[in-house]
Amino acid sequence: MQTERGRIIVQLIPQFVRLSKRGMAGWTVLIGSVIVVAVVGMTLLAPWIAPHNPIAINVGPIMAAPSSEFPLGTNHLGQDMLSRVIWGGSMVLQVALISVAMCVAVGVPIGLLASYAGGNTDKGTSLVMDSIYAFPGLVLAIAIAAMLGRGVLNMSLAIAVVYVPSYYRIVRSQVLTIKELSYVEAARALGAKSRSIILRYVMPNVVPSVVSVATINFADAILTAAGLTFVGLGLSVAVPDWGWDLTYGRQLLPAGAWWVIAFPGLMIVLLALGFTLIGEGLSELWSPRLEQ
Repeated sequence: MQTERGRIIVQLIPQFVRLSKRGMAGWTVLIGSVIVVAVVGMTLLAPWIAPHNPIAINVGPIMAAPSSEFPLGTNHLGQDMLSRVIWGGSMVLQVALISVAMCVAVGVPIGLLASYAGGNTDKGTSLVMDSIYAFPGLVLAIAIAAMLGRGVLNMSLAIAVVYVPSYYRIVRSQVLTIKELSYVEAARALGAKSRSIILRYVMPNVVPSVVSVATINFADAILTAAGLTFVGLGLSVAVPDWGWDLTYGRQLLPAGAWWVIAFPGLMIVLLALGFTLIGEGLSELWSPRLEQ
C-alpha cells in the first residue's frame, strides 16, 4: 500500500510542476487543490484524529471559549467544536458529490441530444431549462427539499434540480458551435451516424467545459446544502454538520459564543473557495485565448 501511494505521489509531482509553470491560472488550480485535498483528507481521517465523539454531549463545560483543552471551544450542549468541525464535512461532501453526479448524468446528455437535434426539440428543452434557471436557486432548493423531506439523497436531488440547467446551457452553447464545424460536416457527409458524431467529435470537445462547471458546481452545492440545513431542511439534527452548527451558533451569538458559528462557517467558505479556485483556474487553462 505504501509503495502504491509513493508511486502515485511520484506521478503527481510532475503534474504539479507543470501547473506551477502555467502562470496565475496554474497557481489558482494548485492552491484550490491543496485546500480541497486538506479538507477532504481531514474528513476522511475524522475517526482517528477527532479528539471526542462529535455528537456526545457534556464532554466539556457548556459554551467554553477556545482553550488548550478545547482548541475550538464547546457549544451549548458541551460538545467539542473541534470534533464537530472535523466530522462536519462528511455529509456536506456526500451531498455535493451526489448532486454533481446527478447534474452531469442528466444535464450533459440532455444538452448534447437536444442541441444536436435542433428544431422544436431544442426549443422545447430550452424553454423548460430556462424556466427552472429563472427561479432563485436557494428558494427552489428549499421548496423541493420541503416536499421531499430530510436525507442525503433528498438534499442531493433538490440541489441537482437547481443546477441541471447550468450544465444544459453550457453544453448547448458548445454543441451549437461544434456541430457546424467543417470536420463535423465532413463526417456527416461521409455517412457517419448522429450517435457516432456526438460521441467521437462533439462530446470530447464539451468535456473540458463540463469539468470546469462541475468543480464550480461543487462549491455551489456545498453552500446550498449548508443553506438547507440552516433553515431546518437538511440532515437530521443528530448528524454532525456545519450547517446545524451555523443554525445554533447564530442563536448563541448574543451570549458572546462567537466560536460556535465562526469555525464551521470558515470551513464552509474554505471548501467552497477551494472548488471555485479549481474551476476558475481550469477554465482559464483550457481557454484558447490563454493558450495563444
